[in-house]
Amino acid sequence: MLCTRLTNARFLTMDPRRPVAHDLGIWRGRIVGVDEAVTSLPAGRVVDLGGATVLPGFIDSHVHLAWAGLKAGTPSVAPCERIEDILAVVDAAARRPAPAGAWVEVAGYDQRALGRHLTAAELDRVSHGRKVFLMHDSGHACVVNTAVLELLPDGTPHEDGFLAESAMTAARRLRLPYSQEELADAIEKAARACLDEGVTACAEAGIGGGLLGHSPVELGAYQLLRDRGRLPLRVQLMASGDTLRPRAAHPDDGFPRALDLGLRTGFGDDWLSLGALKIYTDGGMMARTAALTSPYEGTAGDTGRFQGEPERIAALIVDGHLAGWQLAVHAIGDRAADLALDALERAQRLRPRPDARHRVEHAGLIRPDQLPRFAALGVSAVVQPNFLRCFGDDYATVMGEGRADWLYRGRGFLDHGVELVGSSDRPVTDGSPLRAIQFMVERLSLSGRSIGPDEAVTVDEALRAYTVAGARACRWEDAAGALAAGKRADLVVLGDDPHRVDPSRIGDIQVLATYVDGRDARAGT
Repeated sequence: MLCTRLTNARFLTMDPRRPVAHDLGIWRGRIVGVDEAVTSLPAGRVVDLGGATVLPGFIDSHVHLAWAGLKAGTPSVAPCERIEDILAVVDAAARRPAPAGAWVEVAGYDQRALGRHLTAAELDRVSHGRKVFLMHDSGHACVVNTAVLELLPDGTPHEDGFLAESAMTAARRLRLPYSQEELADAIEKAARACLDEGVTACAEAGIGGGLLGHSPVELGAYQLLRDRGRLPLRVQLMASGDTLRPRAAHPDDGFPRALDLGLRTGFGDDWLSLGALKIYTDGGMMARTAALTSPYEGTAGDTGRFQGEPERIAALIVDGHLAGWQLAVHAIGDRAADLALDALERAQRLRPRPDARHRVEHAGLIRPDQLPRFAALGVSAVVQPNFLRCFGDDYATVMGEGRADWLYRGRGFLDHGVELVGSSDRPVTDGSPLRAIQFMVERLSLSGRSIGPDEAVTVDEALRAYTVAGARACRWEDAAGALAAGKRADLVVLGDDPHRVDPSRIGDIQVLATYVDGRDARAGT
């Protein structure tokens, strides 16, 4: 007997053997089959979906759950476009009662609306003797007051309190770590927001170190949620690259660095597992630190920056490959992509692994000559379409007319046989897969500006990026990404079919229910 039969719906299965179905059977969290295979079987519960459209649950292949949850509970300056308004928010936050030594943390900082960065001296006027940390919305920079600057290691580079990349990491380390209980609450809050948008599984892009790690024992916060039955969706964890350490393994093992106990990609279960090793090469476009081969428009030769010495970054990529990891290499600018592709090519020469499934995270600006290299190496591109939907006007302007069409490509990757994978990078911007899918089809920013129109993809191709391709990028293809017998019963119920509405309405389609393990995870049934 089936546990549940879902009926009276348009199931878009993403399975080419049976693209559309009307009934779907579930037993113990797995799909038994569709239509005639299940229609006549008895079921403990029959759910009439009233003609809704059903898709495999969306997979968000690059998120920051802890950061998103913490940010949601942090005072924000996101609406502010004047220095005085930002300082007023900081002043109010600094006046709140807090334990001795507690930091004033403020989210939502973005210099672009201001025309310049805040300074430490300005923050000093409203800090009330406390340490102040304003996180840049990109996650690649911050502004701090003098009380923080005085604690930084000698020689830490900054510009009047503005710190980027490794300098920001040095400032964050003064405040860390967060407790596992605090992180668990934040992760659960963010995960439930994902469910509201139809996301049933995600890949957490870097824990335990790097730019955005929150604790050296960060994995424990996820395990805490799992043990308590409070992890509402499936999570794959990327270990930050700097968690790899030299290990005295047997020479036959062939790797110089590893995670403790030799843990690597694939360890875990259906709910919580280790995924790729996250390695940063450069910064981000919002903070103007993505590494480019030609300068940002309107600057005096600024080409961004790497996260460290290129040789050190390349060595980490090679060592991660040798240790058996799938790699998720953050590379936003085209100069950073060159570094990533060169290192991955060298790693594959040293130890060929045809099914390594290495990924380039973001792939924000990719030149035409780099596309065949992605294909030749079998590297997937994990993009964030909502970046251009929300920030595309700015990105296209700073790239200039000659490069704007290369931003967060779609068609270019697909035409070269490169796996195109959708993600959000939440909380940097909007996390909705449906709004991202709309952008992939339309290539229009919020203002209506067309950005790289030749990079538009079909609705089917965009849906694939958040289902089938996401599952493959996370090595879940045997269990997720399609509605077929034996797969997890993870699915999203929509109020309309993305194929049947005008593309401009895809992002507004209502998410009626999100099923994880055969249950409506939002309703608890």
